[in-house]
This record gives sequence, structure tokens and C-alpha cells, in this order.
Amino acid sequence: MFAGGASQALRVVATVAATLVGGSFAVGFLSSSISERVTSFKKKKYGQPCRSCKAIGYYTCRLCKGNGMISWSPLYDPVFINPCVCPTCDGFKVQRCLNCLGYGCA
Repeated sequence: MFAGGASQALRVVATVAATLVGGSFAVGFLSSSISERVTSFKKKKYGQPCRSCKAIGYYTCRLCKGNGMISWSPLYDPVFINPCVCPTCDGFKVQRCLNCLGYGCA
């Protein structure tokens, strides 16, 4: 009888603790996302248009030059040259502007 009562109290404490921890994570995530949206809005409203990407936020990949593939060989003196997906743009042929981080304004 004593062991059953202790486990019930332990369940209640564990449930309350899990609820508090989960709630604090939810509040932290929500405040972080709201802060990011406010920052993005202020950048777009008050920021100067980015000159690097012409206020688009993206530009042609500079490693593969918009091809999506690069020629790669693991040896210094290449015997075989393998076409590989570009590691910078992952084959999408564009990369996010490093000056404005994709927002279009610096």
C-alpha cells in the first residue's frame, strides 16, 4: 500500500515537471520566431537595398557558375574527372546572398 502511494505522487511530480519543461520550450521557440519576424520586417522597411544581389536575396552560384555540377578529381594529377553536384548550391544553381543573408536589404 505504501509503494502504490509513492508511485502515484511520483507520477504527479513527473507530469508537472514535464508540463513545465515543455511549456518553457514552447515559449522560447515562440519568442524566438516572433523576434526573427520583427527583425526581418524592420530590415525590409528601413534597410538599404542590397547591391550584391540587386535586392533579390539570391545570385548565381559562383563555384559552379550556375551549372549545378562541378568537375572533381580526388588526385592532384587527375586521371579521371568526375562530375559532382556543387557543394555550395547543392545543384540548385543559385546561392543565398552573403551580404544581406537572403533578405534583399542590407
